[in-house]
Amino acid sequence: MENSTSITVQTIVNAPIEKVWEFWNNPDHITRWSFASPDWHTPYAENDLKVDGKFKNTMAAKDGSASFDFVGTYTTVDEHQKIDYRIEDNRTVSIVFDALGEKTRITETFDTESTHPVEMQRDGWQAILDNFKKYAEAS
Repeated sequence: MENSTSITVQTIVNAPIEKVWEFWNNPDHITRWSFASPDWHTPYAENDLKVDGKFKNTMAAKDGSASFDFVGTYTTVDEHQKIDYRIEDNRTVSIVFDALGEKTRITETFDTESTHPVEMQRDGWQAILDNFKKYAEAS
């Protein structure tokens, strides 16, 4: 992508790596945390977690006014350590999972797109990561 910028967001989840990995990758869990604001949700998720495997998450406004599919193909899957994937528009994402005893640090780096302001993208991806932390710690 021309003029692409990479953004990194991060959190520390008060849960062991095995739980974090399961909650991050299991479609039954993905539908419960993968959204940036309370007026959106993810009613559908599928995930074939392997190199060249695909995932698809449908993100939708709860009022039915908008929806889109977030689709990509995995390029790296190192269990409990790292996931890389390429989104349909050819942007890349890298997620690193660091076990810190009973906690796990998640660091997510993604290429920006040119439609929305960079700050909006950073805030949106961070909000999704924060939702994941809240969900994983509460479950």
